[in-house]
Amino acid sequence: QVQKWKVFHTIREARDLIGATDRSLAILNALLSFHPETELAGDGELIVWPSNEQLMARANGMPATTLRRHLAVLVECGLIIRRDSPNGKRFARKGRGGQVEQAYGFDLSPIVARAEEFEELADAVRAEKNAFRLAKERLTLLRRDVVKLIETGIDENVPGNWGRVQQTYQAIVGRLPRSAPRQLIEDICCDLHGLYTEILDVLESFAKTQNPDANESHSGRHIQNSNPDSISESEKGSRKEDEASGTAPDTDNVRSLPKRDLPLGIVLDACPNLLELAQGGDIRHWRDFLVAAELARPMLGISPSAWREACEIMGERHAAITLAAIYQRTENINSAGGYLRSLTDKAREGKFSTWPMIMALLRAKLETGRSRGTGSDEAPRSQGDHTNAPPNGAGLEVSDALRRSLRNKPW
Repeated sequence: QVQKWKVFHTIREARDLIGATDRSLAILNALLSFHPETELAGDGELIVWPSNEQLMARANGMPATTLRRHLAVLVECGLIIRRDSPNGKRFARKGRGGQVEQAYGFDLSPIVARAEEFEELADAVRAEKNAFRLAKERLTLLRRDVVKLIETGIDENVPGNWGRVQQTYQAIVGRLPRSAPRQLIEDICCDLHGLYTEILDVLESFAKTQNPDANESHSGRHIQNSNPDSISESEKGSRKEDEASGTAPDTDNVRSLPKRDLPLGIVLDACPNLLELAQGGDIRHWRDFLVAAELARPMLGISPSAWREACEIMGERHAAITLAAIYQRTENINSAGGYLRSLTDKAREGKFSTWPMIMALLRAKLETGRSRGTGSDEAPRSQGDHTNAPPNGAGLEVSDALRRSLRNKPW
C-alpha cells in the first residue's frame, strides 16, 4: 500500500527523470482524485473511469486535444495503463451488492508497483539539487572573497601585478553563462579557489615580511589552563604562564604592519562563527559586529574587567576583532579571558596586531576546506613554485625575487 498523494508528490519531484510533463501530472492528479481511497493497494481495484469532460473539468479546463496528448504521455511514462472496453468507452459494471465487478478506464496499479523506484529517482533529484545549490553558494562566496582580497592587496600597496590578477578574475567569471550546469560551476569554483590561494599567499608573505618573528596569535598557539572555572585566577595564571613559556618573544615588532583597519568583510570571512550571534544572522556594519562581540564575551567567560582593559588598550574595534578570533577558536583555547589579557599586554607593548591573527584564521579556513575535499586538489606550493598558476601566466608571481624585494623594503 502507498499513500496516493505522497507518491504523487514523489513523482512530481522526479518528473524530469520519469519523462512526465507538468500538464500530464495535472491529469494524473485529476485521475487520482477519482479514486475514493487515500491509499492505493496492489491487490485492490485501481481502475478509474472518468469521462473526458470530467477530466477536463478537474484539470482546470484543459482542452480535449491537450488532454488526449498528455494522457498518452502518462501511458508512455508507465504511470498508468489503459483498460479499454470493446467500444472504447470508460465505465464499470457493478454487481447486486453495488461492488464493481468489471471496470474499463485507466489503471493506476503502476504507481503502486513502481513506488520505490519513484522514491529513488526523487532522492537522486534532491541530491542533485542540493549539490547544485552548494556549488552556487560556494561560487558566490569565492567571488566575494577573491574580490575582497584583491581590494585589500591594492589598498595596502602590497607588491604584485594586481591589474593582471583582476584580469584573471574577470576571465574566470566571464566563462559563467546566465544558466550554467553544475559541473561548469564547480570547474569555475576550482579556478577561483586557486586564485584565492595565490592572493592569500601574497598577503601572508607581505605580513610575515613586516613581522618575521610572527607572534603566537599568528602561529595559532594558545594558552593552557588547568582551572578554567575561576575567571579571575585563570586570567592571572595565563598571563604568568604565557610570559614564562616564551611564546611572545621580545623581538616581536608589529608596528610596521598595515595601519589601515581590517575590512569588515575580511574579518567576517575569518570569523564566521560570530554571525550566529548577530540579529538575523547578518552583520552589515561595524556597530553590528561590536554588538555581536558583546554577546560573545560572557559566553567565553571573559570578565568585564578584562574586556574593558582590552578596549582601552587596543581600541573597541580591534578588541572586538580579537574577541571574534578567540570565539572562532574557542575549542582550542582553555581560558579565553587569560588569552585576551595576554594579548592585551602585548598590545600595550606594541607587540600585537589583529592583522596576522586574521590572516592565520583565513589560512586555517583554507586548509580545512582542502582537508574536507571542498577546496582545490592542489598541493601546497613552495616558494617560487608556479606549477599551479592560472594559464597564460595570468596569476600572481610569488617568486623568490618578489620575496627578496619584500624583505629589502624599508618597512
